[in-house]
Amino acid sequence: MFNHFPKYHTKMLLGEFNGKVGEKNIFKPTIGQESLHHDSNGNGVRLVNFAKSKNLVVKSMMFPHQSIHKYTGTYPDGKTHNQIDHVLIGRIWHSSVLDV
Repeated sequence: MFNHFPKYHTKMLLGEFNGKVGEKNIFKPTIGQESLHHDSNGNGVRLVNFAKSKNLVVKSMMFPHQSIHKYTGTYPDGKTHNQIDHVLIGRIWHSSVLDV
């Protein structure tokens, strides 16, 4: 279904993907350098692979924030935090989107 969106619209996908994306150098063109996690889980790897295959970037990890502002979920113990909700956006901005 994602491929059926018109090409001239900016594609944006938001969701709770339960994907922890680690700081691997191979992921950095897609996620940036602001991941909360050192290691990835399976959903995180799938998220990055999906983003790469659809020419998207994970913008929720592109901008610098203090660690306290990066996490989107906390375990009941109150100490374990995760960054599992993400915003994906099209890598290419077309001029028709920017013209006002």
